[in-house]
Amino acid sequence: MFSRNDERFFPRSPAIIGRAVQNCHPPESVHIVEKIIAAFKNGKKDNAKFWLQLKGKFILIQYFVLRNDKNEYKGVLEVSQDVTSIRALEGEQRLLDWD
Repeated sequence: MFSRNDERFFPRSPAIIGRAVQNCHPPESVHIVEKIIAAFKNGKKDNAKFWLQLKGKFILIQYFVLRNDKNEYKGVLEVSQDVTSIRALEGEQRLLDWD
C-alpha cells in the first residue's frame, strides 16, 4: 500500500514504486540502505529496524527482504509507521473492546 502524501512522514511520489530503494533516500543515508540490501542478498539478514522521533511522533521504520520460493532475493519492502500510541500502552487489554 502506498499512503497518500498527507499521511506520509517522508514525502514520496507514487512514481518511486518499483525503483531501486537507494534512489528513494537522501544521499547521506544511501550507504546504510546499501548495507541492508547487501545483508539481504547474502542471506545474513531478513529485516532491519530503525526508530526516531519526528514532529512529536515516534516513527518505526522497517525493511523486509522479499524472496521467491527458492529463497532468492527479489527486492525490499520498506514500511514506516507511527507507533506513538503503541509505545504509550500500559497494563493489559486481553479482550476485544469495540464498544
